[in-house]
Amino acid sequence: MSAIVAYTRVSTDDQTCENQRRTISERYKVDKWFSDDGVSGSVAATQRAGLSALLGYVRDGDIVVVAAIDRLGRNTLDVLNTVEALKETGASVISMREGFDLATPAGKLMLTMLAAVAELERENLKARQLAGLERARAEGKHLGRKKTVNDAEVVAWRAGNSASIKATAEHFQISVASVKRACAAQR
Repeated sequence: MSAIVAYTRVSTDDQTCENQRRTISERYKVDKWFSDDGVSGSVAATQRAGLSALLGYVRDGDIVVVAAIDRLGRNTLDVLNTVEALKETGASVISMREGFDLATPAGKLMLTMLAAVAELERENLKARQLAGLERARAEGKHLGRKKTVNDAEVVAWRAGNSASIKATAEHFQISVASVKRACAAQR
């Protein structure tokens, strides 16, 4: 007997899969849920605990439902490999947002095109982010978090107390890397 299996994923810990669950539940009576909370789509599907468990669970005739195709992965190859792995088990995949069954030839064509467009958009986003960072640097803007420790103070305390890097980090409640950077900056 076939089952309706649903998969949800959110990229960060401050997000929730609840909206995806609600969307899927409105249309399907789900027999089994799988989820990855706080797992980036850039993590390969086989390395996500929830999706790996789903791949081990599905059987011939099962229907796997996702709210959107990007829940399966963010790059074309990973999404296609995941869909192919599901098809090899005999399961079909339905993507609700895109509105197609990925087991059909037309669905696979749409999947390939949408995944390629999504990958292109991610690459464009990265390029825009890098351009923004370069512009900010050219304008002399400080990037990154504001420094919270005085390098000279860290080096002086370490020298005055003959302290190790680790002890200095613990004293100032900063990372070992921050102590090393402070020491390097004061040379």
